[in-house]
Amino acid sequence: MQTDVKIAENKELNIWEALIPLLFLIALLAFINNPIMYGDNGITGPNQFALILAAGVAAIVGYFNDVTFQDVVDKISDNIHSTTGPILILLLVGALAGSWMVSGIIPAMVYYGLEILSPKIFLAACVIISAIISLATGSSWTTSATIGIALIGIGKVIGIDEGMIAGAVISGAYFGDKLSPLSDTTNLAPAMAGTDLFAHIRYMLYTTVPSVVITLVVFAFIGFSNKAGHLQDVDTLQASIKDTFNITPWLFLVPVLVIAMILKKTPPLVALGAGSILAGLFALIFQPHLLQQVAGADTLNAKSAFMGVMNSFVGDVFIESGNPVFDDNELFSSSGMAGMMGTIWLIISAMAFGGAMEAIGALSRISKALLSVAKGVFGLFASTVASCLTINIAASDQYLAIVVPGKMFKEAYEQKDLAPENLSRTLEDSGTVTSVLIPWNTCGAYQSGVLGVDTFSYLPWAIFNYVSPIMTLLYAALGIKIRSLVEAGKQ
Repeated sequence: MQTDVKIAENKELNIWEALIPLLFLIALLAFINNPIMYGDNGITGPNQFALILAAGVAAIVGYFNDVTFQDVVDKISDNIHSTTGPILILLLVGALAGSWMVSGIIPAMVYYGLEILSPKIFLAACVIISAIISLATGSSWTTSATIGIALIGIGKVIGIDEGMIAGAVISGAYFGDKLSPLSDTTNLAPAMAGTDLFAHIRYMLYTTVPSVVITLVVFAFIGFSNKAGHLQDVDTLQASIKDTFNITPWLFLVPVLVIAMILKKTPPLVALGAGSILAGLFALIFQPHLLQQVAGADTLNAKSAFMGVMNSFVGDVFIESGNPVFDDNELFSSSGMAGMMGTIWLIISAMAFGGAMEAIGALSRISKALLSVAKGVFGLFASTVASCLTINIAASDQYLAIVVPGKMFKEAYEQKDLAPENLSRTLEDSGTVTSVLIPWNTCGAYQSGVLGVDTFSYLPWAIFNYVSPIMTLLYAALGIKIRSLVEAGKQ
């Protein structure tokens, strides 16, 4: 957890100087991503260069405010260094997705999922399944990389829009992540606010449960109003899967072992790496014919088996089933580790911009400006939410979106006789869950890359993630469950 993040203190910028790089970035991204220019293809490179250009603008602003270029470079280096873990996780997720495809694990999930998940309940089921996995593992990232990929596949076969599916998966994943004591952000928020972990979790239930109930109601309504798609001939679809893969319940041993390792607090890198290697072994046992195909070999021997497994880890794999429902949607395909490089490139560029903004003191200046306009209890909550959202956009990192406002607003909550649980809950309701809605944020880039769905496609359907900050503001406006220091026994 990044509780030791240092907020840059330089010659203080005025608010307009602090906003110049952010406004430049927003304007440039809006220009790049309009339909006349790149449209949805901005993620392939132009967005990354826009972030680099915006970092340059921040460095220029810093130069005129006594911040050296080396200071900016050093902070960018620190930021990129902090993403080493997520970048390695992304690479292993690519290997996991490819090996789980060739070994038949994901096809098996699709095969059995077609039997039990009907279109009417599918989206709501996605929320519930993802929430359970995320609550157990404490990781929205792991949830998307395992069950999330399978749910996307099942939903596409049923005929449901992939943006809806991804939105439902993300909604459930962030609900579970937010309430799990194993989650890093769930531990970070109370640490910054100065409250107990389980007091924080209990207090979050007041806003989190209504938010997920609203999410489930919306997805249930979509399902039962027959707008979620239509179930095709299940027997024919399952026969196509069985003709292509050797389907057996034994394949589920790998995901079960991966989830068990995470529950035992095994580092994600170890769990994902083990899951990839085990899937490679299962491919050799259950799908040897596919390893030969992926290796491009005439016969299966030690060399072609090794090449088939390695190819599934690192490169493009497409397994043709002969059924247009699967083949036209490229359901049984994966880009392996290579497919994650665009996302990694985006994260590195975003960290460059976030590092430059932090180095010149823009993040702290924006938070101070928001704090200065806070009038009354609702104004304080609204300023906290706005600060978290701004830093998620400007710094591209959910940890900074918790740490910076947490440090800036802690004293203000105490001065208004508000228990620290109010701050920790607001940090989670606005800092943690909104990070995935921003394409260049590490969370938005990750989820888009892993699920294979553009951020703007799933954004309208990540209902839990934008209802949560609205819910916390509603509670503040109505004075519901706003705990005082006296009630909390802090005085």
